[in-house]
Amino acid sequence: MSQHAILRAEPEMMSVLQSALDAAGGWLGFDAFMALVLYTPDLGYYASGSRKFGRMPQSGSDFVTAPELSPHFGRALARQVGQALQATGVNEVWEFGAGSGALAGHIMAALDAVGTPLLRYTIVDLSGSLRERQQTNLAAYGERVRWVQELPDTFSGVVLGNEVLDAMPVQLLARARGQWHERGVVLQAGQLAWADRPTDLRPPLAVDGPHDYLTEVHAQAEGFVRTLADRLSAGAIFLIDYGFPEHEYYHPQRSTGTVMCHRAHEADADPLVQVGLKDITAHVNFTGIALAGQEAGLQVLGYTSQGRFLLNCGLLDGMADAPLPERVMLQKLIHEHEMGELFKVIAFAVDTPQQPYSGWQALGFTAGDRSHTL
Repeated sequence: MSQHAILRAEPEMMSVLQSALDAAGGWLGFDAFMALVLYTPDLGYYASGSRKFGRMPQSGSDFVTAPELSPHFGRALARQVGQALQATGVNEVWEFGAGSGALAGHIMAALDAVGTPLLRYTIVDLSGSLRERQQTNLAAYGERVRWVQELPDTFSGVVLGNEVLDAMPVQLLARARGQWHERGVVLQAGQLAWADRPTDLRPPLAVDGPHDYLTEVHAQAEGFVRTLADRLSAGAIFLIDYGFPEHEYYHPQRSTGTVMCHRAHEADADPLVQVGLKDITAHVNFTGIALAGQEAGLQVLGYTSQGRFLLNCGLLDGMADAPLPERVMLQKLIHEHEMGELFKVIAFAVDTPQQPYSGWQALGFTAGDRSHTL
């Protein structure tokens, strides 16, 4: 996307928001607002042509993901994928929100290198501009890679989602003077502003204390997991993202919520400015994700930190003599002060009468499983 197009995007997005606000009576819940500014065709952050993924702001990118940091992330994850393919008897991978396509390329190359049968790699991505980039980066794999924009009624495979849940719209709940409200967006003198409405919604865990409190609830992310459970006939699901178990998420001291915005490798907490031009995310309540999967019939395979998961999958195998810059990137993936502890991994297996869970232990959770903390 040209710089001229980027500069036009915000006023055009404001026009979209104005129309949506008019249709909604002047108030939009934050989840509806977040969906519009991230996913409106051609204008939303993920639907535009701006570069999102990269190591440095000089590249025109906004943030870096683990697959962009090091190909060894994908190679380690491929060991888990290969085990899951074999254990569940499926031969397809489904990746949601595949970014630049880097993870798909690293996984396919690693599986091919060890002769793991993989019939097809399917990418589910709503962003036309990202699909184009993925198609360019994965052209060497030809028809083994395909793209879809929605799930079929039934499918099988190993499902991957790296930093997908955090980009799903959330509802904001604000407690002020002891009363709970849903926080939404209005227009005041042509500018976006916050507006709270009384609500019967509550966080899933009681938050003690008389102080004002802001937090999120994750109906869409939990609904996504239920949809996977409903349609996945055989296979497993691995979701990687930043977040906490419920008792940490709704801690009384976490009183300002977790919504953050990202642009040019800088973070801010104001989603009402530069709408459509920057990413908006919220941390994941992994307890809610686990319960959604269990209640829909999935078996929790494990939950742990990204660092422990990658170590279990052999991230450091053969890396003792690797060049220093390569080892530095690996430390970013696993160190507790970097991505290693902030990011978590949760996994599910299909458990139905037609495809009962056979009790296989997922490689990534052989040590340090934290499922008991959910």
